[in-house]
Amino acid sequence: MTMMQKFYCESESFHAYSRKYFNYIGTLLESVDGKQLENFLALIDSARDSGNQIFFFGNGGSAATASHFANDLSIGTRSYKKPYKALALTDNAAVMTAIANDDTYDDIFLYQLRNHMNQGDLVIAISASGNSNNVLKAIDWANINGGTTVGLTGFDGGELKKFANHSLHVPSNTGEYGPVEDVHMIFDHLLGSYLIERLKQSKEYGSI
Repeated sequence: MTMMQKFYCESESFHAYSRKYFNYIGTLLESVDGKQLENFLALIDSARDSGNQIFFFGNGGSAATASHFANDLSIGTRSYKKPYKALALTDNAAVMTAIANDDTYDDIFLYQLRNHMNQGDLVIAISASGNSNNVLKAIDWANINGGTTVGLTGFDGGELKKFANHSLHVPSNTGEYGPVEDVHMIFDHLLGSYLIERLKQSKEYGSI
């Protein structure tokens, strides 16, 4: 039984359910390893300092999170003089559907990395289960070809937690996609807001 099923059975109203859900998100956030969060920030800063690209990707809700991360890092930080070169591999529908139709859906991210990734680029896969084959194939290729890989995961981390060079893990029950994806989005807004404030202090925010 997922926590959401438990909350529903125990709640007499939507309000009661919502309070349990909100509290559970807080519990998941408290369970996140602070060292993994600090390392995630350090990797993103290192990519910026080195002029490397940062690629985000995932499936379903995680695809939307990938797009949101890329937007908030590349444009939201307004760091034009020394930008975060963040891109989402989920944003070009023509490319993804061409690969899926002509070859296989399992290669929709791998092929894009093969065309665009350089050694030292940061490759960030987002997957609640950590077991999506197209994600794992892309991470494996990036590892072999000099990328620095990160897995944002939930549940028990799946294979992605094992394959990626670095992990940012949200421990949860299997099947709890919504709460895990909520926390992944909080990571995005946490990181983005922190970087914006830091750039403002250094007078880099909005610089051209």
